[in-house]
Amino acid sequence: MRPIRNQCGTNALRERAVSGTLDGQGGAPCPTPTVVTQRNESSDFRAAFNAAQLAMAVVGRDGLVRTANHALGALLGTDPARLADAPAAEFTGLREDSRTWSAYREVLLGRRERLHCTRRLKHTGGQGVWAEVIVTPLPDSCDTLLSVADISDRRDLRARLRHLRMHDPVTRLPNRSLFFERLTAALASASAARGGQGRIGVCYLDLDGFKAINDTLGHRAGDRLLGAVARRLSECAAPGGHLVARLGGDEFALLVEESEGTEQLVELADCIQDGLQRPFEVAGQRLSVSASIGVVERPAAGTHATELMQAADTTLYWAKADGKARWTLFDPERNAHRMTRQALSSTLRPAVERGEFVLQYQPLVGLGDGVVRGVEALVRWRHPQFGMLAPNRFIGLAEETGAIVPLGRWVLATACRQARRWQLAHPAEPIVVSVNVAVRQVWDSDLVSDVAAILAETGLPARLLQLELTESAVMGSAGRPLQQLRQLSDMGVAIAIDDFGTGYSNLAYLSRLPVSTLKLDGSFVRGFRSGEPPNPADETIVEALVQLAHRLGITVTAECVESAEQAERLGRIGCDTGQGWFYSRPVPADSISSLLTTGVRP
Repeated sequence: MRPIRNQCGTNALRERAVSGTLDGQGGAPCPTPTVVTQRNESSDFRAAFNAAQLAMAVVGRDGLVRTANHALGALLGTDPARLADAPAAEFTGLREDSRTWSAYREVLLGRRERLHCTRRLKHTGGQGVWAEVIVTPLPDSCDTLLSVADISDRRDLRARLRHLRMHDPVTRLPNRSLFFERLTAALASASAARGGQGRIGVCYLDLDGFKAINDTLGHRAGDRLLGAVARRLSECAAPGGHLVARLGGDEFALLVEESEGTEQLVELADCIQDGLQRPFEVAGQRLSVSASIGVVERPAAGTHATELMQAADTTLYWAKADGKARWTLFDPERNAHRMTRQALSSTLRPAVERGEFVLQYQPLVGLGDGVVRGVEALVRWRHPQFGMLAPNRFIGLAEETGAIVPLGRWVLATACRQARRWQLAHPAEPIVVSVNVAVRQVWDSDLVSDVAAILAETGLPARLLQLELTESAVMGSAGRPLQQLRQLSDMGVAIAIDDFGTGYSNLAYLSRLPVSTLKLDGSFVRGFRSGEPPNPADETIVEALVQLAHRLGITVTAECVESAEQAERLGRIGCDTGQGWFYSRPVPADSISSLLTTGVRP
């Protein structure tokens, strides 16, 4: 064994001449050599160095090995004497990346206290060894101590634990965590590929009706089915080398890195559908399953993993909503509509409080004399982002979220307040204000109390208020809804059935409900268009409905009147009032006042 000694004098000249050393960079000056006077201490050090189980070497400032112990030789599969004068960076892999190589040189020059890294070393037998490499300066010396610890077993254990953590135990597929890890890496790689034009795709699916299998055959059978489904998905993904993962429950995803376009994703989705159509043999049962698949394919640049999977989840929902057992492509326009609905839905209630809604009014005109008999209040949303929105854009959302209750209460109060102003301004010709009421208002609020309170507050007579409910809401009413309608009628409030003829059309209910007006749906009126041959069936149906209504003491309003010919024919049949663009579009309250004086007879 070579003695361990201070070699500042001679080796300082060698470090510039040895290939792969420090390129002439100066370091901290070497300390003054210390004379070792006790030979037994030196012998003990050498003996401990050679006997240590930790692989070590002393490395000079030039990066060459001064001496190596037996453990290092055994780790590398060589005689430690053969390592003398060898560049330590070569057999430790410290030159494999520039950052580690720079840090190593800084330690050799005394500018850095320590280097700690992990490297894969090559054994002379051919197998690789994972090692923890530490380089630290030796005190009172220009040399450094290199220690190399074999961590292969520890790394293998960590890899096995990671595999268990990142894979699904039922299907043995990658799980959600590994899928998102691979997806994030694939996005970064595809963003840099093809000059930034790389693309990526995902097929996101879940099984239709899987819960029923779990409930009837048990979770063990369900797990076996999931395993069988996983194998068929892997068969579809194998030719392209695509990643298949189970994201949880009966949800799976296939990742297409470096996508070649939408057609590639569609072919993969077709393969999945075809593969799942073949029956499965599970627990002695022959099972058939299908899957709904959301397909997303897009440029990788500018796409985030979470955003991509949100789009895939939305598209999967569309596939289920469209009938299941199918794949559906992501549609940006459809998604924009969904996002708009979501934005409107979340801001409906605050919009009522902020006063973003306004009312417009459309006249109800007597078909015989052209006199305005009433107006229908129509709500509009003056949205700060989307502009003026018609009722069809938000009323359905308001009913779904329950916001229709405060909104309906505001509409009712505002319309009654305006109707009272018209009554005071035109006492000789009072007009009825008609307000639409949603079914949920009847169920989720005390409509009778609300109406009574608003009439008392505004001073509007009950006879000048008409509430409109759709035919599907009124027909078949029983219990509380019917009771509230009768209480309102007893108060003197008129009840109208809107869009009559499109719902249940159970005419027997007309004799049991407190209905005062039928509003014929516009589909009947369109059969009276000018320039088209008259449809005898339409005229016969309308005439029969009018006669039936009149015999029951119910007036009839024709909606969607667009021409003088329609108005004349409907009046001749016996309709009482008409409503439509022929008379007026919905207008602000100020525009109604002039109509009350002049009428709207053409």
